[in-house]
Amino acid sequence: MSEAIIPFTVAIPQAALDDLGERLDLARWPEAETVDDWSQGVPLAVLQQLVEYWRNGYDWRHCEARLNSLPQFMTEIDGLDIHFIHLRSVHEHATPLLLTHGWPGSVLEFIEAIPRLVDPEAHGGTAADAFHVVIPSLPGYGFSAKPEQTGWGLERTARAWGTLMARLGYDRWFAQGGDWGSVMTMTIGQLGITGCAGIHVNLLSAPPPERALTEPTPEEAHALERSRFYSEHDSGYALQQRTRPQTVGYGLVDSPVGLAAWILEKIYAWTDNAGSPFDALSQDQVLDEITLYWLTATGASSARMYWEALGSAMAKREVAVPMGYSLFPREIFPSPVEWVRAAWPRLVYANKVEKGGHFAAWEQPELFVDELRAAFAAMR
Repeated sequence: MSEAIIPFTVAIPQAALDDLGERLDLARWPEAETVDDWSQGVPLAVLQQLVEYWRNGYDWRHCEARLNSLPQFMTEIDGLDIHFIHLRSVHEHATPLLLTHGWPGSVLEFIEAIPRLVDPEAHGGTAADAFHVVIPSLPGYGFSAKPEQTGWGLERTARAWGTLMARLGYDRWFAQGGDWGSVMTMTIGQLGITGCAGIHVNLLSAPPPERALTEPTPEEAHALERSRFYSEHDSGYALQQRTRPQTVGYGLVDSPVGLAAWILEKIYAWTDNAGSPFDALSQDQVLDEITLYWLTATGASSARMYWEALGSAMAKREVAVPMGYSLFPREIFPSPVEWVRAAWPRLVYANKVEKGGHFAAWEQPELFVDELRAAFAAMR
């Protein structure tokens, strides 16, 4: 197995973009929903407007250029090619930081946060806040290779991330993540991956105390209601991807409109918005993400992470390193800080942020970086 680290450049053939345009032109639409909200899914008018812009106004090459403005690489780990961004700070002794995305996310979530992390003095910080940043694409996501055999679940990926950091020459580093990135980051901490000195997450599902079930505070009542809503009305995607990722994958890889609806629904449901997903993220940001999934044909392979993680025992293990937690108000599971403190005794930093949702770095890059600076300052 080669341990070479090879520079990588995104170069999507024009034929792939032409094919996308033709498929959008040939889309067959269902009738409109019979409600005046999002309770049946993405409203027809909303999706048609986004697709019209995708076809006639959106420019993938702009996103491609932004990615290519960052140093990207490929390296083979445990038989799989892993794509990653690696940008060192101008401060030689900056702390290495591993950032892991989730679904339906990618390395694109962190682009606005990267300058603030590597050059803090230009963004309200000090040299002590500087990080060398490493952002890998999960197996089967983005430009990382798609596993051809089973086994690429939480533990194997966490160990691969440890191998990546060691291969880059980092013997002491921090890790951060949200969504699957949060689960992966917790797994790194639970396995005690060599070199990891601390972790930070912005998604944690902590169990409520018995008292909260009968006499909840307003914050606890909100957390319980959000959890109930997710279970009853918002988790169908996860059940499908956890049990039959191949089946749903055919539609996600064959139909760009179907893929757009599958992803847009979650961006609407999980961002801190006032009724439209585009309150939180621009149409271009949303389409950057959707188009990345389309061009890499990762609808099935990304969904398979849910199948691989089914039955993992990691949730029952203690974290072996100091940890931090930031609660953004529109998180899927807004676990109160008090619940998290009770569940995770290694917690050294916790904070409730004023705004933002599930995609913390993507929605609120400045607040996200502020949280990382504060959390990891307690672990340096």
